[in-house]
Formats: sequence, C-alpha cells, structure tokens
Amino acid sequence: MAEPSTFKVTREIKREDILLCLAPGVQSERVFAGSSDGKVYEFDCSAEKPELAALEGHSGYVTGIARAGEQVISGGYDGQLIWWHAEKREKVRAVKAHQRWIRAVEAAPDGKTIASVADDMVCRLWDAESGALKHELRGHEAMTPQHFDSMLYACAFSADGKLIATGDKVGHIVIWDMATGASLATLEAPGMYTWDPTARIHSIGGIRSLAFSPDGQLLAVGGMGKVGNIDHLEGKTRVEIFRWQAKERIAEIHGDKSKGLINDLAFHPSGEWLLGAGGDGKGALLFIDVAQMKVARDEAAPAHVHRFLLNAAGNRIHAAGHNRLTVLEAA
Repeated sequence: MAEPSTFKVTREIKREDILLCLAPGVQSERVFAGSSDGKVYEFDCSAEKPELAALEGHSGYVTGIARAGEQVISGGYDGQLIWWHAEKREKVRAVKAHQRWIRAVEAAPDGKTIASVADDMVCRLWDAESGALKHELRGHEAMTPQHFDSMLYACAFSADGKLIATGDKVGHIVIWDMATGASLATLEAPGMYTWDPTARIHSIGGIRSLAFSPDGQLLAVGGMGKVGNIDHLEGKTRVEIFRWQAKERIAEIHGDKSKGLINDLAFHPSGEWLLGAGGDGKGALLFIDVAQMKVARDEAAPAHVHRFLLNAAGNRIHAAGHNRLTVLEAA
C-alpha cells in the first residue's frame, strides 16, 4: 500500500487560469479539468505538451465535472450541465439544471447516475446516459440562521452506489437513499461555519467536501475551523469523521500546520488513510491515519487545491488548483 510519507510531486503543469474541478480521462494519464475561464480542458499528463483540447459551452466558472463511461458532464456558475463525448470532445446536450451556481458534479460508481448540487439548495440526480432527471433531493434550508443566502457545496456517493451525502454552508449534512431518494439520516458540523455578527455581518466556511469510507460505515466531512477575521481563510484545516448510522462524531481533526479549507476528500481504497486537500493562500495536503484518527502528514501543496483525483491503486494524485495542475506519486 502507498504510504502517505512517500508521495512526491512528479509533474507540474503551470497555467494562467484556475483549475476548479477534475474528472478522470479515458486513459490513466489523462484528466478533464474545469476552469475559471469557463472552459473544460483535457490534459495528457504524460505528454510534453499536455493540453489536448478546450471544450467551450459554459458562460462562467466550471466548478463541477464527472466522467460516466464515454461521457463527461460539467456544471458551473451558469447553472448548466453539459454532456460531452469524452473521445470526440463534442457537446452531446446541455440542460439548465439549476437556478443558481452548480458547486459540484459527481458520478455514481457504476457510471449510471450523475449528481449535481447548487446554491438553489437542491441535489438533483440525473440518468447519465439520457440526461433524464431521476430524483430531486431537498433537505437544506435556503437561508442561514442569520437570514443570508446559504450554499450547497458538496456531495459524495458511497462506494457501493447505494448512498449519497450532501453538505451545506452552515454544516448541515443529509444522507440519502439512492434508490428511493429518501432521507436516511442528518448530521451537523457547526464547527465549520463562522458567523461574524459585529464587524462584517457576514459568514465564512461551510462543508466543502464529503467522502464515505470504502465500507460505507464512516462519513468524512471537510472544511475549515472557526475564524477570527472572516475576510481571510485563517482557520485551521478541519476534518470531522462520523459513524453516520449512529449519528456519532468520532473525530475532529485539525491540520498541524495548514490553514484554510479542505475542498476535497478521498479515502485510500484500503480505508487505512484519508486525504484532504485545499488550503488558504497556500496549498495543503492533509493525510489522516484512520485507525488512530490523527494526522499522519500535513504537507504544503504547490498551490491552493480545489479538487484532486486519487487513482484506483491509491498511489497517484492529480490536483487541480490555482495556476497549475500537479501530479504526485508514491515512491
């Protein structure tokens, strides 16, 4: 098994834009990335000139992307979901999927369902092949307790595809049954939300990432700890881990050194460790020993990380972030 201590940067592809999301390509060295310039790019990370193509169709930030079989589905600030043929790099269809910013797009493990979450506070499940709407999951309030607009940042499927979890700005989490669309449990992580009632009359934080353990028993939740000055990402990186069926929080883990948001989470396929990534002005990689529920490695990343991909073998990471795409591999 790849050990957290052995991961090293093996390639950096520098960019003018910000890469906001990632999906696997049709080959192991290829990835699709959504950009701050409104385009989807395909990269061959093994090539001397890695950028293969730009797919144009969005009118704002592309903040969610997933691959399902021969199709890549992207979503973003314009509320659209766009289906692309992964090999031909052609648009298949576009759907006005949400009334507000789509924050994340995920594919079920079997590739048959696509989930999208947006600031209209709805998670929608789509048939990956036809684009037909399958379920609308409504379990998040549109307003924060202080009567400001909330946001729905994150969703994640369980490895068996039977569950999906969603998490919002104020720390409210819902676990749903994929077959029926029914709510199975709710959890709360208020420590990831900071409200400033005095100076800024504003808030920061929220649940930015979710991940089920391979056996589906644990749910990891990523964000940032409490903040003094909400104009800055000065809180410590924060991960909470729940036994979700018992509604039991079993760990609250802060980065030893890193500050800012945990924007993405993934368990190693063995379940032995968990990786969170994000940061503040700098990037952060936070490896967590699951058996001991403590930080195994808190490492600076080359740039703030928005999303990453951990390959099926658990020994390679592609990380998308500010002005670069980074590849890390275990020795």
